[in-house]
Amino acid sequence: MVHDVVLITGDGTGPELAAATRKVLDATGVKFNWIEQEAGIDVFEKTGDPFPDTLLETIKKHKVALKAPITTPVGGGFRSVNVKLRKDLDLYQNLRPAKSYDGVRSRYENLDLVIFRENTDDVYVGIEFEAGKPETHKLIEMLRTTHPKEKIPEDIGISIKPISRYKTERIVTAAFEYAVKHGRKKVTCVHKANIMKFTDGLFLAVAREVAQRYPQIQFEDVIVDNMCMQLVQKPEVYDVLVLPNLYGDIVSDLCAGLVGGLGVAPGANIGEHYSIFEAVHGSAPKYKGMNKVNPTAMLLSGVMMLRHLGELQAADKLEKAIAHVIQENKHVTYDLKPKGQEESAVGTREMADAIIAAYQKMH
Repeated sequence: MVHDVVLITGDGTGPELAAATRKVLDATGVKFNWIEQEAGIDVFEKTGDPFPDTLLETIKKHKVALKAPITTPVGGGFRSVNVKLRKDLDLYQNLRPAKSYDGVRSRYENLDLVIFRENTDDVYVGIEFEAGKPETHKLIEMLRTTHPKEKIPEDIGISIKPISRYKTERIVTAAFEYAVKHGRKKVTCVHKANIMKFTDGLFLAVAREVAQRYPQIQFEDVIVDNMCMQLVQKPEVYDVLVLPNLYGDIVSDLCAGLVGGLGVAPGANIGEHYSIFEAVHGSAPKYKGMNKVNPTAMLLSGVMMLRHLGELQAADKLEKAIAHVIQENKHVTYDLKPKGQEESAVGTREMADAIIAAYQKMH
C-alpha cells in the first residue's frame, strides 16, 4: 500500500528537518507518495501570503500531513499558520506525548505522559477587542451593565473565551478512548473551574459526565496551577491529561521540559477527517542551512504518523532505532550531548543516517 502524505516543508530549519524525516521514513520500507507544500515566512516573502490556497486544498484531498516547523511572528505580522490549519480543518485534538528516552538530559526518568489539548475553543479562537476602539467601548458599556459591581476601566483590551459542551465532550472522549486502547490507567482533567465557573466549570462538568462512561479508567480533576506544581514534584503519578486550549498549550510544553525539552517532543493535530503530525518546537531561523538542529521531535512525529496509518511494526521499530541512537550518544546533535562534549556532535543529516543504520540492523 502507498500512503499519500502532504509534506509541509516549513521555514527556517524546517526544510532541513523535513528532508531528514522524509529520508528516514522512506528507509523504513513503508511506501509514501509525498506531496510537498510550502507555508510560512519563506513563501510569505515571495507571494505575500504565508498560507497558500493550495495548502488547504491539498490536505483536504490527501487527509494526512507531516509538517516541519513554521515561524509565527510575535506581536505583529500574520496570524499563526498552525492555528489557521487547526481551525480550518477542525483538528480538535492536539496530542502531545512526553516520554523519557535514555541519553536525553533530564532530572526525571521513566516518564510516559500523554496530553490531550482541546484545539479549537478557548481564547485561541482569536475573538479580541482592541483598547480604545468604538466596538470595545460598546462591549465595556454592556459589561458595566451586566457586572455593576466591577470597576471596568476604559483602556482595556478584551479577549473572549468560548468553551462549548460539544467540543469539550469530544476531546475528553478522545482522551478516554486513547486510555482504553493503550492500556492507560488514569485520565486527569485540568481546569480553573474554581474561578471561571461558566467556562472551565462547563469543561469540568462535561469531563465528569464523560468519565462515567468509562468506569474502568480512574478519573480525577486538578486545578491548573496546582497541576503545574504536581508535575514538577511527582510527574510519575500522572498518565493522560486532558485540558482546554490555553492550559494545554502551557502544560504540554511543561511536560516536554520534564523529558528533555521540545527537541524530543512530537505532536499531532487530529480531527474527524484530517490529521497533521508535527514537531512542536520553533523553526530556529538562526540555524537555517547549518545542518545543526535536532531531528528527533519531527522523527517521533513521523512515528506517530506511522501508527495513525496502521504501520505499527515500522512505527515500533523506528522508535526503537531513535531511542538506540540517542542512548548510544555517538551520532547525535549538540543539544543531546553531555555538557562539555558538544564538539563531538553530528549534524541533522548525520543523525538521521545513524537512525536509518540502526533501523536496518534491527530484526
